[in-house]
Amino acid sequence: MFFSTTYQALRVYTTTGLYNRLRRNNDPFTAEQGGFPKEPPATDPEQAMTPTDNPTISALTTEELAFFKQFGYLIKPKVLNAATCNELVDLMWQSAPTALNRFDPRTYQTIPKSEWSSDSLRFVQDDKWQFRALGTDQPLIDAMTHPQLWQWGEQLLGKGNLRAPTLGGQPMGSRGPAWPGGPVDPQDTEGVRGIYATLPNPSLEGAQDSLHTDGHPFHVGWVCLLEDCPPESGAFKVWPGSHQRFYPLFPMPYDQTRIPFYDHLPSHKGILHPAPYLAEVKAVETDTDPVDVWGSQGDVILWHHRLGHMAGHHKGHQASIRQALLFDYNHIALDAMRCEPTPCDMWQHWSPELRAAQVTTFSDALMSAQRLAAEGQNRP
Repeated sequence: MFFSTTYQALRVYTTTGLYNRLRRNNDPFTAEQGGFPKEPPATDPEQAMTPTDNPTISALTTEELAFFKQFGYLIKPKVLNAATCNELVDLMWQSAPTALNRFDPRTYQTIPKSEWSSDSLRFVQDDKWQFRALGTDQPLIDAMTHPQLWQWGEQLLGKGNLRAPTLGGQPMGSRGPAWPGGPVDPQDTEGVRGIYATLPNPSLEGAQDSLHTDGHPFHVGWVCLLEDCPPESGAFKVWPGSHQRFYPLFPMPYDQTRIPFYDHLPSHKGILHPAPYLAEVKAVETDTDPVDVWGSQGDVILWHHRLGHMAGHHKGHQASIRQALLFDYNHIALDAMRCEPTPCDMWQHWSPELRAAQVTTFSDALMSAQRLAAEGQNRP
């Protein structure tokens, strides 16, 4: 399979089911050879929700909601079942670099430069392999709208307030990078961000952790482990409580200030970070230990949009590949909310249930499940 920035995502149906093909403009594959039927209609999230291995949907507790407010994240184990995760991993491996053999862990290494790709729909570089082209296909939309996740999202933002994805819509990366040489904007998707893989890279053994916050507007981020991920093996890392420290430092409640790009003025572009924010980043990295969100297949983490985080370094202690599904939940009124000055109350736009959740002391069981050693540790 070949990829380039000129590809268009086109769906092809076969007798064995739905699969995707990225078609270059001069690809000889034609309608006569296989046919390109009409896009499937947009899917209502209620219709896309297919129960998995959790027949009983459980609500987040008041303690869990309060923990999310206090620390900015929540880890929930074994939400997606093995069949769902394996199906997504199968799709991911359709885009694998040839240097990787799924069934030979000895090949789980950094990817040769000859196979690197800057294509926004399939980015491959060094120890990173990010596949976005299928971001609005049925299996990924089904996972994003899993009834358990959707209920939790509505607990956070209010029932009926989640923006629904569009089946067969525009995947992240369709428009290329946000600016020349920059990252891809996750807001430019009608589905998930994609399936992201991190490969072992022993050269990172001594690398320092370095946090960032996302520059695009959204409310809640999700990372879903599709295979088991040991500690220090590329899992998502978060800095507990940092969302409360970063939130008031931005003039806008959801966006970060972006400098436009001009071809004849190429030196200054991208995200403009306020000096107080940069100082606070250094302070958080100094005084707060990050949480490594390793775990088992099907585990998920939900996190606040201003939380400091990073893609963890895969130090190669075990021959594994961190494979995860990433997506965001947005309030249907986000476009209006993002135009307001940053509210003093950071939960003003969230659900009454979340706003009302107050817990003075968290249980040892919850603190342990969230990788915090004891009550009082890592407090913002």
